[in-house]
Amino acid sequence: MPKVTLQRLDDKFHFLATNSSGNTLHLDTSTDEGGSGQGVGPMQAVAMALGGCSGIDIVIILKKQRQDLQKFDAVITYERAEDQTPSPFTKLHVHYEFGGTLDPEKVRRAVDLSISKYCSVAHILEKTTAITVSWSINGQHYS
Repeated sequence: MPKVTLQRLDDKFHFLATNSSGNTLHLDTSTDEGGSGQGVGPMQAVAMALGGCSGIDIVIILKKQRQDLQKFDAVITYERAEDQTPSPFTKLHVHYEFGGTLDPEKVRRAVDLSISKYCSVAHILEKTTAITVSWSINGQHYS
């Protein structure tokens, strides 16, 4: 069974998360929140996971479609219910930046399939938060 471990590294909130393959991620809070600022915040990690999960799907789909994908980046922006505890996401937006010789309709289909069907992280988050997407191909924007 897959697992991750968490090890506290200081007397504040700096943790080292390690997966069963030995890959690591530093988790922390900002100095404004009492942390040491040496890692990613837990909610930032969730937003990153959405980008990574959907990114893997999209790259797989575009490769299967034999698209010439030369660049893939994602920018994830979000808002949280800061006046609540806990403070869940209230909005998530993912903007994908593609480069290469790509059919815009195939890119749209890959993005839609990932967010609506394949990405497990999106399926978890969509239960409580609206997820919107946009993308650009070689600088031309789509949504």
